[in-house]
Amino acid sequence: MNMQSLILRTAAHFLLPLLMLFSVFLLLRGHNEPGGGFIGGLVAAAAILLHLFAMEIKSARSVLHVDPRTLMGVGLALASLSAVPAAFLGQAFFTAQWLTLDVPALGELKVGTVLLFDIGVYLVVIGAVLTIMLSLAEAED
Repeated sequence: MNMQSLILRTAAHFLLPLLMLFSVFLLLRGHNEPGGGFIGGLVAAAAILLHLFAMEIKSARSVLHVDPRTLMGVGLALASLSAVPAAFLGQAFFTAQWLTLDVPALGELKVGTVLLFDIGVYLVVIGAVLTIMLSLAEAED
């Protein structure tokens, strides 16, 4: 029997998608303004933890769809991969590389290795925080 508050369960149900959307917003604006992969990852992990506190461990794990340790590995690989283009161009390690695309509906779109690095950090932070917190929650049961 789930003994959590009805108010908490209802609030978590509505806040999870909003917080995840906000975390992606923080991730995408990070290289131009305050934000980025770290704070975006913390907000995403907090959203899933709110779901964990409101529901149960199985429900929180189902929100993820993957093991948090897998997220850490993929994130570390992406962050490391962002250094490769600079090495092939004879520049210093982790020098940002930018590509400008002309997208018909959006206009000019700048994409860079900075975003790849931030996505990697985002996934590592989500994976690390959730690995710790889900392990603690499972140990409590």
